[in-house]
Amino acid sequence: MPAIPLTRRHRRDAGQTLPIYVVAIGALLFLALAFFAVGQAAATRNGAQTAADAAALAAGQKYRDDLRKGFLAELRDGGGAADPAAWEELLNGRGVPSDAACENAGWFAGRNDAAVSSCTPDSWPTSFAVTVKTRHAVGDSVIPGTGSTHAEAEAKAVVAPRCTVGPPAGGPTGGPTGGPTVGPAPSPSGTGGPAPAPRTLTCDGKGWTLDPDRPQDLPTAADLFSVRLAR
Repeated sequence: MPAIPLTRRHRRDAGQTLPIYVVAIGALLFLALAFFAVGQAAATRNGAQTAADAAALAAGQKYRDDLRKGFLAELRDGGGAADPAAWEELLNGRGVPSDAACENAGWFAGRNDAAVSSCTPDSWPTSFAVTVKTRHAVGDSVIPGTGSTHAEAEAKAVVAPRCTVGPPAGGPTGGPTGGPTVGPAPSPSGTGGPAPAPRTLTCDGKGWTLDPDRPQDLPTAADLFSVRLAR
């Protein structure tokens, strides 16, 4: 039997292996595109979580600012003596509307290319549970359905009180405990007696004397309340 020429044998072997190479390259290309789609989805999901965290914190911080405004209003109206229950509610992190806080959450979510789906306040402990959805879908890929899939994420921020109410200051008035000393103010009624002693607070171990006539010495919103993400 005559031998098959070597060149013909090489051509036949090459013809048999070519489809295998094509299939292998196609499979590798598909895997690469699939990994890219997974990475694209993960990046979109991370962006949604960032937006949810920012929105929840924004809600908590806005609520904290509004609590301080209510606190200062009560202080100007008599240092909590006029309505002790309202004073206590404010210092415990309750007692102001939550609508503005959720509006602030929506604004910050928009800055992160997302929209708030829900913003749910809880009165104790005061918190805001926020759900967001990305404005843009994951994008077209080799995985079906990603072109219309949006990422969603949730986050919760807690507003926690830092302060406890002390008795009315029986001594000097002024700034934080240990600050400038000022004698008792004359009675606004003109009777010559001293005015009611200002209230005191202790916030994370720091004492404050609450004198509405010295606003520069009053605690800030961050002194009164902490805002953190709940995990």
